[in-house]
Amino acid sequence: MKGDKIAPGFVVCVANEGAEDLEIRKVYQVIPDRAATRDGFLRVLDESGEDYLYPSTYFVSVRVPPAARELMAISGRR
Repeated sequence: MKGDKIAPGFVVCVANEGAEDLEIRKVYQVIPDRAATRDGFLRVLDESGEDYLYPSTYFVSVRVPPAARELMAISGRR
């Protein structure tokens, strides 16, 4: 996935080695960060509600219907 362009949106966690604040099979919101993506990372809102960088290999992109996308994006904000 390194170097892949990932549009702002959502990903599902498929690995969390060394990142106990991520839950496998949970959907996370991606925060756009070109520099991080170039380096093989994604900036996601994790369980703490803060955005952090994680290896892009920990995630798979998912499509979320527009109505659900709005609700999920709002719920991730404080």
